[in-house]
Amino acid sequence: MSVLFEVKDHAARITIDRPDRMNAVDTETNDKLESIWREIEENGDIRCAVLTGSGDRAFSAGADLKDDSGKSGIEYWTDSGNNGFGGIALRQSMKTPVIARVNGLALGGGMEMVLGCDVVIAAETARFGLPEAKVGRVPLEGGMVLLQRLIPRNVAVAMMMTGRLVSAEEMAKFGLVNSVVSSDQLDAETDRWIEDILTCAPLSLKAIKATVRDTAQMSPQDALAFRSNELIAALGSEDSDEGVTAFREKRPPVWQGR
Repeated sequence: MSVLFEVKDHAARITIDRPDRMNAVDTETNDKLESIWREIEENGDIRCAVLTGSGDRAFSAGADLKDDSGKSGIEYWTDSGNNGFGGIALRQSMKTPVIARVNGLALGGGMEMVLGCDVVIAAETARFGLPEAKVGRVPLEGGMVLLQRLIPRNVAVAMMMTGRLVSAEEMAKFGLVNSVVSSDQLDAETDRWIEDILTCAPLSLKAIKATVRDTAQMSPQDALAFRSNELIAALGSEDSDEGVTAFREKRPPVWQGR
């Protein structure tokens, strides 16, 4: 199995399990990831997801260049899905919070998957890069259109034009990485983020993510007036009443996701 998928206590864990290929994504792996993301979207019991790679060498080295599809660069581009690399880089339909647990190298499509996540936790040894130009390709499935929106433009362009690797600490300074820890603390730090996310109302989280993503290019006035289905659902939910009641009764809220 190229991808491991586990759901426990409202949290899904997705692990690209190809350590011998630095967790590079071939066609089979990409299809499996797409299937998993669809399942998460449809399962209201899943309130948080974590994406990572097996071992401690690589999060993902991106596309598996040994997976020879015979496609030209143009054919690969025209066949690319709207969801971006690994089904997550540009996925607009994903409203569940997704954490990237970056345990090692995140290169090419591997970095594009990181760009599609909401929280990024990285080991001190992690490195990030978009080296496609070094093999005559370009970061088609999220890199060129996302990175410049998430970190300073010149930093993003320089990374893509040189293929240089950037440390987790540097990425944290640019605002892409939320937390940098030693490798032996990576799991504990991930668990802390999961715990914090799960203390929040799941419909509120979906509304926040939907609004942030769907209004990014709007003026503040237009964004304020935007009425997403997720926002309406959250404001009219039972959980909305439960949160206020629990606060008044000085007890933890019990979220139902409705």
